[in-house]
Amino acid sequence: MAIPLGRAHVLASTAIREARSAGIRLEALIAVGDVRRFEPAVESVRLLGVVADSSRRTVLAALSRLPSVLRFEKPNDRSIRLSTERGDVTVHLTSSDQAGAALTWHTGSSRHVDLLQTRARDYGLDLSDGRLQNGDGVPVACPSEDDLYRCLDLPFIAPELRAGDEELTAAERRTLPQLITEVNIRGDLHMHTTWSDGSDTTEQMVLAAKQLGYEYVAITDHSQRAWSSRKLSVDDVPRQSDEIASLRQTISDIDILHGIEVDILPDGDLDFEDAILEGFDIVLASLHVDDGQDGAQLTERYLRAIHHPLVNVITHPANRSPARSPGFDIDFDTLFAAAAETGTAMEIDGAPGHLDMDGALARRAAAAGVKVTIDSDCHRAEWLARQMRFGVGTARRGWIEPQHVLNARGVDEVRAFVARKRARHD
Repeated sequence: MAIPLGRAHVLASTAIREARSAGIRLEALIAVGDVRRFEPAVESVRLLGVVADSSRRTVLAALSRLPSVLRFEKPNDRSIRLSTERGDVTVHLTSSDQAGAALTWHTGSSRHVDLLQTRARDYGLDLSDGRLQNGDGVPVACPSEDDLYRCLDLPFIAPELRAGDEELTAAERRTLPQLITEVNIRGDLHMHTTWSDGSDTTEQMVLAAKQLGYEYVAITDHSQRAWSSRKLSVDDVPRQSDEIASLRQTISDIDILHGIEVDILPDGDLDFEDAILEGFDIVLASLHVDDGQDGAQLTERYLRAIHHPLVNVITHPANRSPARSPGFDIDFDTLFAAAAETGTAMEIDGAPGHLDMDGALARRAAAAGVKVTIDSDCHRAEWLARQMRFGVGTARRGWIEPQHVLNARGVDEVRAFVARKRARHD
């Protein structure tokens, strides 16, 4: 049974942390499989450890004694399955001279690996069970993934692209995308504070964002009729604005935008009146519940928001929950066309409960000329980096490049993006 990426990431991180604390003699220990590819729903949590062959048995025994392990199973002499209260983790072991082949093999996807195996045979090589050999069965040194792809006359293919779709063709043609990275992100445009359902204050969120090196941040609490447990009322808006104005005077080297995540109501209207929305630096619009409406009706609600002159970003448009719910069945092509026409961005949301828009959907948005944002949608300061990492990984699955991403640009360009849409309707 698949589990959400967020839960899988905790499982993998816990095992890695415990192995390091125990002093287990591993040259490296890295998450592979679905977790490394940022699959939103993870079928199995797997790690790859690099170890000298002479130490393999000792390492397997040490892994079985990690604090969180309740029981274990050794399928073979190079792997161990650890059962914990939170779920199972399988650790595979490889040697340093085959680390590249093993890392590629265990990262997958199975379709991508199948294509590599076929290509390897064309080059007189055998890629199987995490090892690369020549036609005589002699191991071919392959310490890095770059080495593996180089043996197949291919450039390195990022893990997030390894879907077995078009990535090998693009690699052959040397047309792989220059994928977005966390380094490219200059600000986070979606987060929540104690003004709504966040756990930390505005100041704590801003300082955490500054520590991450962001140039700007948008505080975007939930509007008054949102689904969340706590909301920002109309009466709260001036007081929040005053707080942000004060923080702008006391916190240097980061721009603070006063934003809002406004709910799209069942009739397509927005939760706040225009007179209120005009006072925000940026307006995000969201659909959190379907209110019993079908896909066509939900599409129409989104379209009304997209065409609204004060709406700048549509957040987590599918409103899905990985491994739990696929989200809304809406006409994304129609939404993307409208977003491109009106200058409205669509969000790639890094919250583990969304990871939306994922993969192919994000790619379709970019191909339609839609500007995207990659945001944390964070409710806790300590999670800002983690959720942005999930957002960037999700975007990379969709072949997203920095040129597609609004918040890979400076704050002046973000403000200009907002101003252009407003100006069309002044």
